[in-house]
Amino acid sequence: MNKLFLFNTLTRQKEEFKPLKKGRVSLYTCGPTVYDYAHIGNLRTYIFEDILRRTLEFNRYKVKHVMNITDVGHLTSDADEGEDKLEKGAKREGQPIWKMVEFYTHAFKTNLKELNILEPKLWCRATDYIKEQIKFVRQLEKKALTYKTPDGLYFNTAKYPDYARLAKLNVAGQQAGARVEVNAAKINPTDFALWKFSYLNGRAFDAAQDDAGARRQMEWDSPWGIGFPGWHLECSVMSLKKLGKKFDIHCGGIDHIPVHHTNERAQNWGLTNQEAVRFWVHGEFLIINDAKMAKSEGNFITLQTFKDKGINPLAYRYFVLQAHYRSKLNFSWEALAAAQTGYNNLIREIAGLDRPGKACHTCLGKFTTAVNDDLNTPAALAVVQELLKSDKPSSKKRQTIVEFDKVLGLNLNQYKVDQALGDRVKKLIEERQAARQNKDYQKADELRRRIEDQGIRIKDLPDGGYEIES
Repeated sequence: MNKLFLFNTLTRQKEEFKPLKKGRVSLYTCGPTVYDYAHIGNLRTYIFEDILRRTLEFNRYKVKHVMNITDVGHLTSDADEGEDKLEKGAKREGQPIWKMVEFYTHAFKTNLKELNILEPKLWCRATDYIKEQIKFVRQLEKKALTYKTPDGLYFNTAKYPDYARLAKLNVAGQQAGARVEVNAAKINPTDFALWKFSYLNGRAFDAAQDDAGARRQMEWDSPWGIGFPGWHLECSVMSLKKLGKKFDIHCGGIDHIPVHHTNERAQNWGLTNQEAVRFWVHGEFLIINDAKMAKSEGNFITLQTFKDKGINPLAYRYFVLQAHYRSKLNFSWEALAAAQTGYNNLIREIAGLDRPGKACHTCLGKFTTAVNDDLNTPAALAVVQELLKSDKPSSKKRQTIVEFDKVLGLNLNQYKVDQALGDRVKKLIEERQAARQNKDYQKADELRRRIEDQGIRIKDLPDGGYEIES
C-alpha cells in the first residue's frame, strides 16, 4: 500500500498519516450553519473533505465520518457579540427558527447530492446535545478554566499555555480589536464564550432595552441561568463524544483556524488534558474579484445559480479539482465555462470506450501516488488524461477510470446513449439517474418501466453508471 501524506496545520508540515486504530479512521468535518444557502466557497471546502474521505477509503480504511449541523449559537461576531445568525435568519424570513433550520438543512444535503459528495456516517445537530454541552462546561468550570461576566461564561485562554500554536497567534502582543472586537468584560482579548446569557444580569426581558427586540426562540435553562451555548462548544462536545477523546482528523476551511478551531482545541485540552486531534486539515478560500467568497461580503453564489444557467454541478466539482485544496482558487464565469466544456469533453471521450475490462495497475499506482500526496487532485486528473491518450486497450482504460472515479467522484462512467433513442427517452434516462442518485428508488423503478415501454432496456452497474442493453 502507498503511504498517505497529509498537511497538518498544527505542525505546518506534510506528515505520513497513520490512524490511531489499524484500518480505521475517525474523521470530523465542520458542517454548515443553517441560516441560509451554502455558497460555492463553502461547497469547495466540502468537496475537498469528500476527496479526503474517498482517498482514505481508496486506501482501504474504514472511515467513521461525523459532521455537525450548527443550528444555534453562531454569532455574527468572532468576539461573541451580536445576534445569533440563526435568530437573525429567522427574523429575515419571518418564520419560526426551527422551520428555517429544517429548510436550509435539506437544501444543504441536496447540494451534497448534486455535487456527488458522500454524506457523513453520522449527522450531529447542536440542539440535540445541549445537555452534553452543559455537562462539558461544568467540567471546565471545576478545573477553574472559566469565569463569569454579565453576558456569559467564558474560557480563560491564559490557562492554556499552548493556545496560540494552531493559528500561530502572537497572544502576548494581541490587541483587542485586531483579531476580535472589544469586550471590556473579558480578562484576555482571546477569551471566548462557552455559554451566553439570554438576559443581562438576570433581569427580565425588556423589548425597549434589548437590541434584539424580541425574545430568543432558542434558549435553555442551565446552572448559570437561561441562555444558549457558544458556537465553538458544539464541535468539541460532539466530536469527542462520537469519535473519542483522541481522534484522527478534524477538517474545515482556513477561516476556522484563528478562532473556531483554536478555541475548540483549547476546550478539548481543558477536558482531556491532551492533544485530542492528531491532524488538523484545512482548505483554502475560493476568491472572486480578489476577495474571499462570503455571505458577509455580499458576493456569494449558490449552486442553484449554476443550475439556472444550465451548468452541471459536477462541472463545478471538476473546476475545483483542477486546483490543490490548499491553494486559493479564483472563480470567474469564464473559468467555469471552460471547466464545463472540459468536463463534457471528458465524459464524451470516456463514453466512447468499450465496456470495462481489467484495470491498468501501473496507472492505478500513478493515480494513488498523486492523491496520496496530500490529495493532489490536479496531478490525479493529469493521470486520467495520460491514460486516455495512451495506446492501452479501450476496456482497460474504462475500468481504470472506474477505479479513479472512486476518489474523483465525477460520475465519469456514464455510458453513451444512442442518438437514435430520441430526446424523450434520453430525458427519461437522465431523470432516472437523478432519482437513483437521490435514492428515490420508487421513482427510478417507475421511470424504468416507462423507458422499457419505449423498447429500451437499461442495465444498472455497481458503480452507479448504466448501459443500454442491445
